[in-house]
Amino acid sequence: MSAETSVPRPRESDVDISDSGLFKGLLSEAEFAFAFFDVEGRVQRVNDVFTDVVSVPADKLIGKPPVETLAADLSQLITHAVQAVIESDGPVTESRVRVRSADGDTRHWSLSFSPIHDEGGELRAVALVGLDVTESRQTEEELRRSEERYRSLVEAQSQLVWITSPTGAVVEDAPQWRAITGQGLEEYLGQGWLDAVHPDERQQTEEAWREALRGRTMFEWNYRVRTRASGYRHFEVRAVPIIRHGRVVEWVGANTDVTPQREAEEMRGRLTDQLGAAALRTARLQGATALLAEALTVEHVVQVIIDVGRTALAADRSAVALLDPDRAMLQLINGEGVPEVPGAAGEEIPLAHTSVMTIAVNSRRPVFAESPESLKSQLLEAGGSEEVLSAYLKHSDERAWVGLPLLAAGRALGALRFSFTRPQKISQEDGVFLEALAGQCALAVERATLFEREHRTAETLQRSLLPDRLPVVKGLVLAQRFRSGSRHVQVGGDWYDAFVLQDGRVAAVVGDVMGKGVKAAAGMGRIRNAMRALALTNPPPAAVLTGLDRVFEATEEEEQVTTLAYMVVEPVTGEGTLALAGHPPPVLVSPQGTAILCDAEPGTPLGWPTSRRQFRFVVPPGHTAVLYSDGLVENRKRGLDAGLAELCSVVTEAPPEVVSSSHMLLDFLVDRMLSGYEQDDDVTALAIHVPPATKSD
Repeated sequence: MSAETSVPRPRESDVDISDSGLFKGLLSEAEFAFAFFDVEGRVQRVNDVFTDVVSVPADKLIGKPPVETLAADLSQLITHAVQAVIESDGPVTESRVRVRSADGDTRHWSLSFSPIHDEGGELRAVALVGLDVTESRQTEEELRRSEERYRSLVEAQSQLVWITSPTGAVVEDAPQWRAITGQGLEEYLGQGWLDAVHPDERQQTEEAWREALRGRTMFEWNYRVRTRASGYRHFEVRAVPIIRHGRVVEWVGANTDVTPQREAEEMRGRLTDQLGAAALRTARLQGATALLAEALTVEHVVQVIIDVGRTALAADRSAVALLDPDRAMLQLINGEGVPEVPGAAGEEIPLAHTSVMTIAVNSRRPVFAESPESLKSQLLEAGGSEEVLSAYLKHSDERAWVGLPLLAAGRALGALRFSFTRPQKISQEDGVFLEALAGQCALAVERATLFEREHRTAETLQRSLLPDRLPVVKGLVLAQRFRSGSRHVQVGGDWYDAFVLQDGRVAAVVGDVMGKGVKAAAGMGRIRNAMRALALTNPPPAAVLTGLDRVFEATEEEEQVTTLAYMVVEPVTGEGTLALAGHPPPVLVSPQGTAILCDAEPGTPLGWPTSRRQFRFVVPPGHTAVLYSDGLVENRKRGLDAGLAELCSVVTEAPPEVVSSSHMLLDFLVDRMLSGYEQDDDVTALAIHVPPATKSD
């Protein structure tokens, strides 16, 4: 047999290459795997390399089809390939064939199948030639892994890699750059990347890049890049030339986004400046703050302000006026703070009258007039009378003025006025000091006003105060949150309490005395004190509520409504009992974040004739029980049933770290339950968490 040709095979050195001995020698010495198959697909001849590959001796292969002697996957591949050659009368190549040797080693082979024709052109056999490509395959795999490692390293370092031609023109796409800048491919190529550089830095960047190209030196630069969102980010850039045989074949560069570092540096700079100003402000306010903290009455506060104005500001006059919002009037507290000259305001200053104090109150900002011209300009701009102002300036010895609003939580309480008999330059430091001083004075004025207004009710409010802190008990974690629903200085009726009983158990209660103001607070104080006394004497919840019913009938008005939830719990085990007096049921939160509402009988508010019952209520280790007032779940837009359902839903949304912390859990519940609603009632919540048992326990 011979390959098909119209020209007889040549002879060299009198050796006939068709000689069977020579052919056999070639097969035995070749490093390739050889096999011949007849047109029936049976093996006719193989070399030693082939038998080693398939791990089958030659005598068992000859005369048999591959399916009878070779492994299933290999025999199927060879059979199909041989059949394809016979049917197409053309070659077939199978690349990357994995073959497992007898010793368990896996090798990769590339197999080629070719038709063999006789001299008449008739297909007589199919030749298989196999090449071991294991090493090249391993080389390719190592190269692929190396590329993956490089790509991962670049991505991990937030670097953007790019390549240019020897002349510096971009010729390859950089998807990361275009993803950041929003440039199209055509916009980016060539020198288009410069269009994304900040206009203030483009020229310098282009010149530095050209200089690096000319000198074939490393390009290191910093510039801002416009993003697709129209903002700018800071990048550090480094590029190097790739030189072969003394010539630059390309440039490879990497951009690193350093925006967070730049922003951090700018923030540190701002903080440094702020800390310096804060230190100066603190030093200058130290004496004033100490004096204001000791002033309990408005009269005392005014005297401190006058002293501070004289000593710290070298002011010639200081005045304090308090706002009467009902009359839209400022009431001057110390008349000597404003000179008695034509055009000056009296002791009652309407807000419609134009002066440094009324402008400060109306605008909620300081007024600095460093000269008569500055005062005249500002007062005329605010609608003042030029005639009145001219008369005042003609007779007054004052030549510089400062007006400061007294603001507490954004609410105007009054104004301060400092004046000088000479022009005064108000520096930035002075401005910082004056605004801080006004803030301290506002707090002192508010505190003194409240003290004078409510000192007669101090005893009633004192009985109504909530506990300063919760008891610390081993095997139990207590937490509370109270958020007032009143925008004014007014006490509500929500309350909570927790204390240790004589037997080591802990009593916990949340109650709600309907109403607002001193009356509700006084009722709250009476019920709270009575409950403590009853619990310390006879702690079972049913007994305590029964005793409270009797106290309520004796001390409270018939129309007063008071509810509460009271439980006694054992530290470590969480075993407890619960009683409700018309109060929303507690919710039990599991470590997995599920919520279970207590199904105990809600009972009736205090003072209603009823037989009080108590129920077993267990807080298993790892769980948290939450007692709360109706302000958490009920408001004008949300009924009680809907609120309870929403509370359980909110619990399931809490992250694991929130569920495991009673303090974080209460913050999460209060914030989420009040989100989207206008708070119109006090919100009180008390958490009882039993820590999970440990191995040491």
